[in-house]
Amino acid sequence: MADSPDYQRLPDDLPAPEDDGACAHLAGMALPRMTLAATDGTAVDLAARAGRTVVYCYPRTGRPGEPSPAGWDEIPGARGCTPESCAFRDHHAELRALGAEVFGLSAQTTDYQREAAERLRLPFPLLSDADLRFAAALRLPTFTVEGMTLLKRVTLIVRDGRIEHVFYPVFPPDANAAEVARWLARRPVA
Repeated sequence: MADSPDYQRLPDDLPAPEDDGACAHLAGMALPRMTLAATDGTAVDLAARAGRTVVYCYPRTGRPGEPSPAGWDEIPGARGCTPESCAFRDHHAELRALGAEVFGLSAQTTDYQREAAERLRLPFPLLSDADLRFAAALRLPTFTVEGMTLLKRVTLIVRDGRIEHVFYPVFPPDANAAEVARWLARRPVA
């Protein structure tokens, strides 16, 4: 039996995603008014939040002891959701000090996400777009594997309900939180 993958580490030979233009339309867009279930038990309407919000969209977190979908590591941009979430956890205080609230978002159910949020000790909620309504409203890029439609990795900087900046493609995923922090530090809000 093969060893379970170590979700905390990224393989050295991970293929990098290419910018396919799938997020070129997002900068300046208003977020759709809808509530998303959060792992902290609340319902969050990202469009209604004042100030800056960081929303990192990711395909799916894995669970220790469970195999990844077949060929997962060969799909550019698929692997790395746990390291990305851990990086946002580790930079959370810095991002908050820069005036940004943080949310992770995937197409997984809240119950599935709750396990990851607790195991990884995330100080921010994960949001579920299991019905892909949020993704459809923004025309976010997706991909399908083993019958699952998943979000491609993209990070949105939102200010007062409108997308201010887009990070896409995101690679390597564990460096995105630091990249977001640098971007916010160069653009303080008065």
